[in-house]
Amino acid sequence: MDGDASTIGIYRIGGVRKSTILQHIYNELLHKKDICDHVWWVTVSQDFSINRLKNDELHRAAKLSEKLRKKQKWILILDDLWNNFKLHEVGIPEKLKGCKVILTTRSETVCHRIACDHKIQVKPLFEGEAWTLFKENLGRDIALSLEVEGIAKDIVRECAGLPLGIITVAGSLRGVDDLHQWRNTLTKLRESKFRDKEVFKLLRFSYDRLGHEALQKCLLYCALFPEDHWIQRERLIGYLIDEGIIKGMRSRKDAFDEGHTMLNRLENVCLLKSGKMAYDGRRSVKMHDLIRDMVIHILLESSQYMVKAGAQLKELPDTEEWTENLTLVSLMQNRFEEIPSSHSPKCLNLSTLFLCDNEGLGLIADSFFKQLHGLKVLDLSCTGIKNLPDSVSDLVSLTALLLIDCKKLRRVPSLKKLRALRRLALSCTALEKMPQGMECLTNLRYLRMNGCGEKEFPSGILPKLSHLQVFVLEETLIDRRYAPITVKGKEVGSLRNLETLECHFEGLPDFVEYLRSRDEIQSLSTYKILVGMVGEDLWQENYYSYPSKTVGLGNLSINGDGDFQVKFLNGIQGLVCECIDARSLCDVLSLENATELEDISIWDCNSMESLVSSSWFCYAPPRLPSYNGAFSGLKDFCFGGCNNIKKLFPLELLPNLVNLETIYVCECEEMEEIIGTTDEESSTFNSITELILPKLMSLRLVDLPELKSIWSAKLICNSLEEINVFRCQKLKRMPIY
Repeated sequence: MDGDASTIGIYRIGGVRKSTILQHIYNELLHKKDICDHVWWVTVSQDFSINRLKNDELHRAAKLSEKLRKKQKWILILDDLWNNFKLHEVGIPEKLKGCKVILTTRSETVCHRIACDHKIQVKPLFEGEAWTLFKENLGRDIALSLEVEGIAKDIVRECAGLPLGIITVAGSLRGVDDLHQWRNTLTKLRESKFRDKEVFKLLRFSYDRLGHEALQKCLLYCALFPEDHWIQRERLIGYLIDEGIIKGMRSRKDAFDEGHTMLNRLENVCLLKSGKMAYDGRRSVKMHDLIRDMVIHILLESSQYMVKAGAQLKELPDTEEWTENLTLVSLMQNRFEEIPSSHSPKCLNLSTLFLCDNEGLGLIADSFFKQLHGLKVLDLSCTGIKNLPDSVSDLVSLTALLLIDCKKLRRVPSLKKLRALRRLALSCTALEKMPQGMECLTNLRYLRMNGCGEKEFPSGILPKLSHLQVFVLEETLIDRRYAPITVKGKEVGSLRNLETLECHFEGLPDFVEYLRSRDEIQSLSTYKILVGMVGEDLWQENYYSYPSKTVGLGNLSINGDGDFQVKFLNGIQGLVCECIDARSLCDVLSLENATELEDISIWDCNSMESLVSSSWFCYAPPRLPSYNGAFSGLKDFCFGGCNNIKKLFPLELLPNLVNLETIYVCECEEMEEIIGTTDEESSTFNSITELILPKLMSLRLVDLPELKSIWSAKLICNSLEEINVFRCQKLKRMPIY
């Protein structure tokens, strides 16, 4: 930071791990505030444009750096720069004392033209370093015979000291012990005539070594996304199912298991990088830009593909580029605003078209789809279109129509002719009415949509969609408020192949009707079911944080029909209760259905007298019983606004709460004890002097005016990180150790 160089350029051909080296430096700088005050990382990539840069993270960083001119130290890292530009054009201040710009590029010329004060060439690995890296990625514990080891060292020499090539080739040879295969590998590498001999022949070899056609197609599919793009696994696997790359599975769950297995294999051979989405933590994959270049080269060899994802195009490719032999076109994440009537490509073999993530695309002329009758997969998600062209109604070969997050979309034409459709996604749209012809989509396996302004899903449609595996009916957000749409329990129960269900039943009768009418052996892999009405702040705003098997109950009379106990779905993980008249959880679910519960939220249930009733317990003194694992999976417990309960957790239940991590109790006017016993129980368990909650990390007690005790003896919580106690005036002792 104290040197004179304000701009540092790191350069070398792709594959020498320039970005990896810089990533380590970046991570170190984040934790060493004594070196610099602020550090920013911006991936620029091959499709760089000044306009995009001005509107992207770099613009925000530049604006911020302007405010920091009086600060002493900051660093801006520009990774993977392909073209030169003047720093001041994007608002980056130059030559500020203590402030530095560090860039990586494949071209020394870029360093010269940006006038880097200091240039660093990253050199290939020395032979010993290359051999060590190869062995690490092959497997440290693998013993090679002398003959194989000699061949392996020749293979490493063919990798020319390029880490990316060494890693991918080693990954492709992991588990190979046959001498002939090793010799064949060396021969293939030496005979390769692939361009950019230093690295591309190595990557192409790793691709060819995959062998399995579906695995190769999976890798090719990853190149349809923009460069340096993190691809959510579930989104990618959904496409692979749509395309028939994953096929022949008995269930959608099996298909996703196959998809994850394929992606794991590509990660294991170092052709994909694993990670998580920044905004929701979902598992994702990314392709190194050099591997993507190699894959696109393979795609373009056949002239059946057009891939211009993330290319910052303002207009659709010219007519001559839309050749008759095209089968797949990816134009996602560009800057289109409209597709005029002058565009009517004649591509009868085109089966897949991606126009998603073009947020400025507001108009698609009806003529555009007139000669695309072979389309099977059409993704227009995250576009600004208001109307789906009528010509889409004639795309009778469509198997997937994706219109996710088209927030301005108000109208979809009749779907009556689209009888081949297997996946229809209409979530987060502004549709004003239900599309016509949905009852004709008898091959549909996946349906995700919102209410389209309806209060109840039209009756008669669902029973005709007998193949549905996924049915997700979202609440519509209108004027910043959720407009509920309900569905009839008997109609949902008629869907015998259902694996994923997210819906809203108007009341307990519909929910019970669903439980009675569904196939008893049917097992949902995921479900989020709302029964009655639960406040938005409790249900919708926490929707995605709830476990994958959650039921919400709100404003219901549970005991109104003769103490009928709801027979819950198997494996329930999350339970949300608000304003129900249950006296305890025993009125809601049975003991055997409480073993997998992870999250319980109970609010404003003034009839509740105890968390669980004594009828659940079968005494076996002097030891505490296990109660068949009831609540043994519980991690998060929230309880508030219940003014008729004095003792929260019965002592008998405590040994089961071994996984409990958070307890939040608030606004319970009569609450006296968190862990309580009756007089009879006290005599039974009076020898117990301590209890352990081994994973409890957070305890919050708020507005409990009558609370006198957490527990009478010692409570050991070795993992406790946070205790918050507010307005609990009568609580004098904290027996927590």
